[in-house]
Formats: sequence, structure tokens, C-alpha cells
Amino acid sequence: MYTKDAIRYSLNMAEQATMRALATIDDAPLTFPTEKGGCHPLWVMGHLAFVEGLTHEMLGGANPVAHWASIFGQDTVPTADPSQYPAFAKVRAQYVELRHRNLQLLESMTDADLDRPTASQPKGLEEHFATFGKALLTVALHQMAHRGQITDAFRAAGRATPVLAGAGA
Repeated sequence: MYTKDAIRYSLNMAEQATMRALATIDDAPLTFPTEKGGCHPLWVMGHLAFVEGLTHEMLGGANPVAHWASIFGQDTVPTADPSQYPAFAKVRAQYVELRHRNLQLLESMTDADLDRPTASQPKGLEEHFATFGKALLTVALHQMAHRGQITDAFRAAGRATPVLAGAGA
């Protein structure tokens, strides 16, 4: 397996797991994962969309959701107020579009391109996003980490946790 294939596989696996999970709680997107708060599904989806846009920017494009930094960016705190967020369907559609763009960028790269340095990196995460390849692989790992918050939101809502390809949550 080539590096590009491994990154594509990771991105696709993370997306499938996350989107399957989100589809089962899209009627309750503001469900906090714990009684003390945390990252609810709407915030997770918005944050993932924001990171996809940020990744596109790091790889040389523009971030069409840069204006979401104040609600979905690093270190933002989710709120239960729906008026603070775009509609869940809009956020999901934006994520899907941005992930598609990043996969297209990946397809256009050679394995050597994956070692190219990114234009910029999020503060405190410079090493994780230092090259095109690291940035794209980190996005997949990051997405799977946030899937755990969605899983906890299921439990908080009293729902059964969906599984991915026969694996447990």
C-alpha cells in the first residue's frame, strides 16, 4: 500500500464512521455528551467542516468557512443555543463538499507531494500539520477522536450506538 492509499483509506473510514453516527442523531443535534456539557453533534459536524476548510487552506486553497472560526474553531465552547449555529443540514452539506475537495486534492498529489510543507498550521499543532501528508492523515485521526463525542451523545440521548463494519463503538 502506498502512502496516498493509506491516507485515502483513513479519510474514508473516518468519514463513514462519523457520518453513520451523525445520521442517527441528526434530529437531536444539540445533545451534549455528558451532563457537564462537551461537544454536541452539531458542534462536532461544524468543527469537522471548519477543519476541512482549514486543511484546504493549508494545502494552498481558500477556506470557505473561515467565518465559522468563532463558533467551530479551535478552543470554541459549544452552546445549547441553536440560534448561534447554522442549520445542521447546511453544516453537514458544507462538510461533505469540503471533504470532497480535499479528497480531490489528495488524488492530484504524488507521494512526493505529500512531503511538501504546508503554508501554515494551527497554533500548537504545527508538527501534526507540517506536511501535506501529515495534515491529511491528522484530519482522519482528528475526525475519529470527535466521533467518540458523538457516541457519548447517543448514550446521553438514550440511543443505541451504531457500529462500523461489525466493530463496536
